[in-house]
Amino acid sequence: MVDSKRKKGESFESFLRKFNKRLLQSGKLYEVRQRQHVAPKINKNKQKLRALVGRKLHSKREYLKKIGKYKEEPRRKW
Repeated sequence: MVDSKRKKGESFESFLRKFNKRLLQSGKLYEVRQRQHVAPKINKNKQKLRALVGRKLHSKREYLKKIGKYKEEPRRKW
Protein backbone atom coordinates (compact mmCIF):
# COMPACT_ATOMS: atom_id res chain seq x y z
CA MET A 1 0.00 0.00 0.00
CA VAL A 2 1.07 3.56 -0.51
CA ASP A 3 2.37 5.27 2.63
CA SER A 4 1.67 8.95 3.00
CA LYS A 5 1.25 11.07 6.05
CA ARG A 6 -0.49 14.37 6.33
CA LYS A 7 1.91 17.21 6.91
CA LYS A 8 1.35 19.74 9.62
CA GLY A 9 -0.92 22.52 8.38
CA GLU A 10 -1.82 20.67 5.16
CA SER A 11 -5.49 20.72 4.20
CA PHE A 12 -7.31 17.44 3.86
CA GLU A 13 -8.17 18.12 0.21
CA SER A 14 -4.53 18.62 -0.78
CA PHE A 15 -3.52 15.52 1.20
CA LEU A 16 -6.23 13.47 -0.52
CA ARG A 17 -5.15 14.74 -3.94
CA LYS A 18 -1.52 13.86 -3.17
CA PHE A 19 -2.51 10.41 -1.89
CA ASN A 20 -4.61 9.64 -4.98
CA LYS A 21 -1.76 10.74 -7.26
CA ARG A 22 0.72 8.46 -5.49
CA LEU A 23 -1.77 5.60 -5.58
CA LEU A 24 -2.19 5.96 -9.35
CA GLN A 25 1.56 6.22 -9.90
CA SER A 26 2.26 3.08 -7.87
CA GLY A 27 -0.01 0.98 -10.11
CA LYS A 28 -1.64 -0.85 -7.20
CA LEU A 29 -5.11 0.36 -8.07
CA TYR A 30 -4.66 -0.83 -11.67
CA GLU A 31 -3.54 -4.29 -10.51
CA VAL A 32 -6.48 -4.68 -8.15
CA ARG A 33 -8.99 -3.66 -10.80
CA GLN A 34 -7.47 -6.15 -13.26
CA ARG A 35 -7.63 -9.01 -10.74
CA GLN A 36 -11.18 -8.12 -9.70
CA HIS A 37 -12.82 -10.05 -12.56
CA VAL A 38 -10.48 -13.04 -12.71
CA ALA A 39 -12.04 -16.14 -11.21
CA PRO A 40 -9.78 -18.36 -9.10
CA LYS A 41 -8.87 -21.75 -10.55
CA ILE A 42 -10.90 -24.72 -9.39
CA ASN A 43 -8.94 -27.53 -7.77
CA LYS A 44 -8.80 -30.96 -9.42
CA ASN A 45 -11.13 -32.61 -6.93
CA LYS A 46 -13.92 -30.12 -7.66
CA GLN A 47 -13.30 -30.47 -11.41
CA LYS A 48 -13.74 -34.23 -11.14
CA LEU A 49 -16.92 -33.88 -9.11
CA ARG A 50 -18.36 -31.43 -11.65
CA ALA A 51 -17.50 -33.81 -14.48
CA LEU A 52 -19.21 -36.71 -12.70
CA VAL A 53 -22.34 -34.67 -12.06
CA GLY A 54 -22.39 -33.55 -15.70
CA ARG A 55 -22.06 -37.13 -16.95
CA LYS A 56 -24.82 -38.28 -14.61
CA LEU A 57 -27.17 -35.54 -15.83
CA HIS A 58 -26.27 -36.27 -19.46
CA SER A 59 -27.00 -39.99 -19.11
CA LYS A 60 -30.29 -39.24 -17.33
CA ARG A 61 -31.28 -36.82 -20.11
CA GLU A 62 -30.42 -39.38 -22.80
CA TYR A 63 -32.47 -42.04 -21.02
CA LEU A 64 -35.49 -39.73 -20.79
CA LYS A 65 -35.13 -38.90 -24.50
CA LYS A 66 -35.13 -42.60 -25.39
CA ILE A 67 -38.30 -43.34 -23.47
CA GLY A 68 -39.95 -40.16 -24.77
CA LYS A 69 -40.41 -38.35 -21.47
CA TYR A 70 -37.84 -35.60 -21.96
CA LYS A 71 -39.38 -32.22 -22.57
CA GLU A 72 -36.93 -30.01 -24.45
CA GLU A 73 -37.11 -26.35 -23.58
CA PRO A 74 -35.88 -23.73 -26.03
CA ARG A 75 -32.58 -22.15 -25.04
CA ARG A 76 -32.73 -18.60 -23.83
CA LYS A 77 -30.83 -15.85 -25.55
CA TRP A 78 -29.30 -13.50 -23.05
